[in-house]
Amino acid sequence: MSKALFITEKPSVAAEFAKALKINGRKSDGFIESDKAVVTWCVGHLVTMSYPEKYDIKLKKWSLNTLPFLPKSYKYEVIEGVKKQFNIVKSQLLREDIDRIYVCTDSGREGEYIYRLVDEMAGCPDKQKRRVWIDSQTEAEIIRGVKEAKDLSAYDNLSEAAYLRAKEDYLMGINFSRLLSLVYGKTVSTYLGKSYIVIAVGRVMSCVLGMVVQREREVREFTVTPFYRIIGSFNVSEDCNYDGEWKAVEGSKYFESPILYNEGGFKTQEDAENLIGELRDSSIDNNVLVENISKKKENKNAPLLFNLAEMQNECSKKFKINPEQTLSLIQALYEKKMLTYPRTDARVLSTAISKEIDQNIKKLMKLNGNTEINNIAKNIIEKKWYSGIAKTKYVDDSKVTDHYAIIPTGEGLQNYSSLKEMEKKVYNLVLRRFLAIFYPPAVYNKVSVITKINKERFFTSDKVCVELGYLEVLKPDNESNDRESTNMKFLSLLKKGQTVTLKELVVKEGKTSPPKRFTTGSIIIAMENAGKLIEDEELREHIKGSGIGTSATRSGILTKLEKIEYIKSNNKTQVVMPTLLGEIIFDVVKNSIPTLLNPELTASWEKGLTMVTQSEIPGDIYMDKLENYIVKNTDRVLQLNNGLRLKSKFDMASEFY
Repeated sequence: MSKALFITEKPSVAAEFAKALKINGRKSDGFIESDKAVVTWCVGHLVTMSYPEKYDIKLKKWSLNTLPFLPKSYKYEVIEGVKKQFNIVKSQLLREDIDRIYVCTDSGREGEYIYRLVDEMAGCPDKQKRRVWIDSQTEAEIIRGVKEAKDLSAYDNLSEAAYLRAKEDYLMGINFSRLLSLVYGKTVSTYLGKSYIVIAVGRVMSCVLGMVVQREREVREFTVTPFYRIIGSFNVSEDCNYDGEWKAVEGSKYFESPILYNEGGFKTQEDAENLIGELRDSSIDNNVLVENISKKKENKNAPLLFNLAEMQNECSKKFKINPEQTLSLIQALYEKKMLTYPRTDARVLSTAISKEIDQNIKKLMKLNGNTEINNIAKNIIEKKWYSGIAKTKYVDDSKVTDHYAIIPTGEGLQNYSSLKEMEKKVYNLVLRRFLAIFYPPAVYNKVSVITKINKERFFTSDKVCVELGYLEVLKPDNESNDRESTNMKFLSLLKKGQTVTLKELVVKEGKTSPPKRFTTGSIIIAMENAGKLIEDEELREHIKGSGIGTSATRSGILTKLEKIEYIKSNNKTQVVMPTLLGEIIFDVVKNSIPTLLNPELTASWEKGLTMVTQSEIPGDIYMDKLENYIVKNTDRVLQLNNGLRLKSKFDMASEFY
């Protein structure tokens, strides 16, 4: 009797598939078998690309004469440490009694690549092959994924993009690392007093190193600039005062004046003091006018859901853990069936999942050990706040590619009480962000006052939260639960055209701040946004295009840069800084192949891979561009002669170490 074969990425996932599909057979060495099906597994990557010496033994020796290395066809080999499991998987693929194969590796580009390499090394057996694509490891999702599995060929473009990505990293790494090491390695090692230094270069790695070094140099070169603001204190009644800040808006004597630092401050204290003198002279009996007052209500909606990058940034800020640790924790919660697939770029839900999202919420009502969450979930269900979610910004199919945002499945709740402390913190973070989107917006009362002295205006604004809405779920540290503030009461009493008393005018010195160093979390956000560190969460979502690396690879790039000692991060603050070696390597790359440091160019490579996945460009066009880039830059470096210039750059960097 013919059988089905299920191939997963890890043994633990294989166990979940066997359980969900009721494959209650004997567990053999490397597979599980019943009378109807077999489940086997990879252990991550089983196959890798061969080093150049496998093409020609002469290529083992690094030489400029053999660069660039651009094979016509690529060689692959089984990874030495996992040969046994590869042979088990291969033997199952080739069994005569197996007529259909279900590919159940992780639902993403890397998972696709893992299986396709195994399939290729096993001789591409001529059998029916279907791709299982799931968003979580719950039993229902596994069963759905198997039932709706598409023919593997439907993912051929994704597979092609995966192969191209691997070839790109391989070619850039081998060619440029050998090239720069041969041309500049001796210069670098002599400067640092080392016997030999390999200059490691990578498509994404070099770009991220560039971001860290450039930010560090911006901090170093920053000059603090003082500026001088004017604050007015105004008296409404004996016990009622408010402050306003002067701004040189249109109509002001100082509008667009060159003596201003910005519209709210002067370059010198003397000019600020002069204005104060003028204002005092022009206010008769210290009476000044309330020129305008506006009152309005402002609604603020819950933030979008978490994708991996946002999650890594939040955990870096809140818990001071690095992105690799965050990914590991979310992966563990995914494998416990508690969260959906972690390696996602989407921050919204799909229309399909939004139609049945109430099921997730109902299950969360039964979360043991967290009465507050039970009540929040119960509130959403009883008030049917989930019913209109499909028409909100939280559901958008155009922003969902492989997977929707990270959300709780409502499953695996029996594991909650036994979670490690940090796992529980991470789970609760996702849980609250998810539940918050169903709550009404927070409502603020906002009052703005313009107080006029002669032609000059002082601006006052205050806002207070009058309805907590979703803030009841998220409880941010910086939100006050006070329904009214004393200042708001005073400001609300004011009327347009009213006279108030000028009590005091003072100069306050401000200082410009240097740019912030990256943290392990903020650099992930910057990578997602092609090198731009955009603080505003909503703005990030609006301008997001192709980033540097992918959600699956970004944390690994940081880990590698630390391992080779190009960067370092502080465990307590998570602040990232370069090492002297990192700065020297940066200068080598900048003065030889500067485009490797360009975030927009690096992001465009990633965009190209996406276009291959979506059939917008053929893979051979992408490959031609890649090979031309390598040939052009190899020729360029061989014609340069900038050793002396580099020495002076190294000297400038070493002053800080």
